[in-house]
Amino acid sequence: MDDTGVLDLRVIATRWESDRVLSVELADPERRLLPGWEPGAHIDLGMPEHVRQYSLCGDPADRRHYRVAVLREEASTGGSAYVHEVLRPGDLVEVGGPRNHFALVDAARYVFVAGGVGITPILPMVAEVERRGWPWRLAYGGRTRTSMAFLDALAGYGDAVDVHPEDTDGLLDLDALLGTATDDSAVYCCGPSGLIAAVEERCAAWPAGALHVERFTARPRDDSDLRPFDLVLARSGARLIVPAEASALDVLEAHGVFVPNACRDGVCGSCLTRVLGGSPEHRDSILDRESGDAVLPCVSRAVGPELVVDL
Repeated sequence: MDDTGVLDLRVIATRWESDRVLSVELADPERRLLPGWEPGAHIDLGMPEHVRQYSLCGDPADRRHYRVAVLREEASTGGSAYVHEVLRPGDLVEVGGPRNHFALVDAARYVFVAGGVGITPILPMVAEVERRGWPWRLAYGGRTRTSMAFLDALAGYGDAVDVHPEDTDGLLDLDALLGTATDDSAVYCCGPSGLIAAVEERCAAWPAGALHVERFTARPRDDSDLRPFDLVLARSGARLIVPAEASALDVLEAHGVFVPNACRDGVCGSCLTRVLGGSPEHRDSILDRESGDAVLPCVSRAVGPELVVDL
């Protein structure tokens, strides 16, 4: 590991998990232990001209290996095409993380909803709650059965898992699954934006904090009324003006202040920065709207005239 926390890992195996999902197993070339992680975590996978985030879907107890699974996207901008067409066993790749913005919380029971390759962060979650003996159920939808990854692994859980291919069974029955709110349940959802929106609608009457989602792409943002603000760097006392047409991350970089980043769209969490003063306007897809102690400067801004950050 270098001083930025990036690992050089070797691809030791690949495996088709469905007709379009390829899993990639990574290990340290010197067989050193890898940083630990918990269900819901993801890593950054470096590739030429791209950094992409992929959920870890192996066993957290296995400190020798990381496993990710990548959907071959028809309109790939480089990430999935590189993994499917270029990456081969024996290759070295740069890996950052792991980070976790989708962690399991304690609850009396769990409802998991996965769509397509959204099963990847959910897979180690169901293994963990099953290991602990907590009640749970999973509704897993996909276009066709052959497109759905990890069905063999899920088959061992029996009736707790509802596998629902759309071409034969239609859409998931979210009204039946989420129609009755309970105070002691946690709902976890990962999948396409349409599925997440539908789950959010059904969970609107659930207790605050019951629903946890992870998105592949950023939630829609309205950029029509952005206002400038001052970004104060607490360590140096520097005061930087963030204009309406630029992000705080852009301004920091223009002034030579390095903040780790990858997606620059409020999805990966790489640029998470502690807030020491002022109120952040969260425009990202990770942090709770009420959270005031951290900000993603790639997209988020200040509610008032200034924001003080731990930089």
